[in-house]
Amino acid sequence: MPHPFRMMIPVSAGLLMLTGTATSAQSAEDKKPLRLEAKILLGDVRGRIDHMAIDLKRQRLFVAELGNDSVGVVDLATHSLLRTLTGLNEPQGVGYEPSTDTLYVANARDGSVRFYDANEYKAIGRIELGSDADNIRIDATAKRVIVGYGDGSLAVLDPSTRAKVQSVPLKAHPESFQVDPDTGRIFVNLPDAHAVAVVDGGTGKEPANWPMDKGANFAMTLDRERSRVLLVYRSPAELAVFSTDGKPISRAETCGDVDDLFVDAKRGRVYVSCGAGYVDVFEIDGSLYRRIARLPTATGARTSLFVPEVDRLFLAARAGPAGPAAIWVFKPMP
Repeated sequence: MPHPFRMMIPVSAGLLMLTGTATSAQSAEDKKPLRLEAKILLGDVRGRIDHMAIDLKRQRLFVAELGNDSVGVVDLATHSLLRTLTGLNEPQGVGYEPSTDTLYVANARDGSVRFYDANEYKAIGRIELGSDADNIRIDATAKRVIVGYGDGSLAVLDPSTRAKVQSVPLKAHPESFQVDPDTGRIFVNLPDAHAVAVVDGGTGKEPANWPMDKGANFAMTLDRERSRVLLVYRSPAELAVFSTDGKPISRAETCGDVDDLFVDAKRGRVYVSCGAGYVDVFEIDGSLYRRIARLPTATGARTSLFVPEVDRLFLAARAGPAGPAAIWVFKPMP
C-alpha cells in the first residue's frame, strides 16, 4: 500500500525538471571557450599523428600520420575522410602551396620531401634533404617553401621549380619555426641547443640567438598584432612570451607534452594542445596570459591547427582508449 505522505511527481513536472537540467548543461557548455563540434574518423590509422595543413579553396585538411606512414585528406565540408596517401616514411610536416596547387610532405625516416598534385593527389616528384625532414612553412609573401631538417638546417625551396635554392645552417635540429611575413625573419626553436635562432630570411644569416633557461622548447607561434613570439617548454611545462627582439614578457604554467599552440587574434586567446590529454586556453590581457580553461581531450593528442579563416581548432587524436584516430573539431565560443 502506498505511503499516505509519499509525493507523486506529475509527468509534466518531471519533464520540466529534465528540461531544466538539459538547459543548464547546454548553458555550461556554451560558456566554455571551445565547443567540440565534431569528430572526423581517419580510418584504420595507428600510431603517432603529427602536424596538419589546410587547402582553404577546397576546404581540405591534410594530416601527417607519422606512425602509419600515411597522410590523411579530410573533407571539412562533409566532415569525412576523402582519401589516404600511403607509402610514406614517417611523415612529420605537411604544407599546401596554393600558387602551384601542390601538397608538400616531409618525411623523417628518409629525409625526403614529396610533392603531390593537390587536385588528384598524384605524386609528382620529391627532393632528398638527407635526414629527418620535419616542419614545413609556406611563405606566400616571399614565394618560398621552408623545411626544417637534419642535425641543423632549413631548406628553402622555390615552389615554381620545387628545387632547393638555399640552405640555412643552424646549431641543432629545428623544431617549430615561424616566418614573420612583415620582416622576412624566421624564428626557430632549437631545443637541443636550448635556444631560439633568429634568421634573416633574405641572407640566411643568424643576426640573433636567444638562450633559453628551460628545456624542450618544441612548440612556437607568432602574435603579429602584438609583435610577440610565443613558445612552450615541455620541461617544465610552461608558456613563455617574448617580444620579437627577445625581451621576456610573460610566463604561465600549462599542460604537459605540448607540440602546438596558436593565437586567436579575434578573441585575444591562445590555444595550447597537450599530449597529456588537454587543450589549455589562455586569455591575453596586456602582458598577462591568464588560463581560463583546461579542456580534456585524449592522451597523445598534442598536435593541432587553428585556422582563423574557418574559425576552427582542429586537434589530431591518435587511436587509443578514447577511440579510433580522429580529427576533433572545436568551435571557439562565443
